[in-house]
Amino acid sequence: MRRNTPVQLLETWLDRQLENDARDWLHAQLPVVAAGDGDRALFMAISFVQRRLGKADLTLDGSDLTAARTARPGWDPSDWSVDQAARILLLLEGGGTGAGFAEKLKKLMATSDVAETITFLRGLPLYPDPPLHLARAREGARSNMRPVFEAVAHKNPYPVEVFDENAWNHMVLKALFVGSTLHPIQGLEARANPELASMLRDYAHERWAAGRPVTPELWRCIGRFADSEALADLDKVLTSGNQLEQQGAALALADCPRPEAKGLLAKAPALAAAIEAGTLTWTTLGQHL
Repeated sequence: MRRNTPVQLLETWLDRQLENDARDWLHAQLPVVAAGDGDRALFMAISFVQRRLGKADLTLDGSDLTAARTARPGWDPSDWSVDQAARILLLLEGGGTGAGFAEKLKKLMATSDVAETITFLRGLPLYPDPPLHLARAREGARSNMRPVFEAVAHKNPYPVEVFDENAWNHMVLKALFVGSTLHPIQGLEARANPELASMLRDYAHERWAAGRPVTPELWRCIGRFADSEALADLDKVLTSGNQLEQQGAALALADCPRPEAKGLLAKAPALAAAIEAGTLTWTTLGQHL
């Protein structure tokens, strides 16, 4: 059997990790939910997953993650658990397509607890007819619960592919409000835009006015669009910020196409050299946040 679709990969990974009784239970459920005889069988199977399979981390290696990205570009199940993988597998097998699938997802999320909500949101990149699930995704991206928000925003290609500019900008800003990080958001550079840069700069000034710190990652979405006022902000951070803040300012200046940005970056030759050498990147910075 070819094992190159998300459904096949999920089944392969679960087969490899589950004990015999749990594996047998899952295999008994899959043809039942696939038969599509109403919602009851699917909803019951999903509700029993954690009890029957547990909630251990899904054990994946580098080749598994490569296979995931090949099966569905951007798919990153590196933080998934066994119960999440099984619930998504059952939903994909028994959910159908189109409006029918969307309605099943809506019903499941209407009665889900926090853990189940996180699961269903993590599955967004795998569902058929992606635009039909926009309301569920946007609801998750508006959540004040950080784990729920991050199920949409982090390691998930759905927002970069489906969200319009307004929804995208507010998701990035929301990440800062809930104390989340930006580097796991896929497509930050691809979806950066002047309006977002302005929103983030306003947020930075509000934080400074309240005597609060500003995450160095904020400047990642500003550097490319920095005007003279934004460059003044970056100069301030570069000269008076802590080490990580200075690194963020330097990276933003390196991203900026304006000639004066190079002059400002020259004030920090060690950081400029690290950027040139590739030892200082947004990825390396994010690892320290």
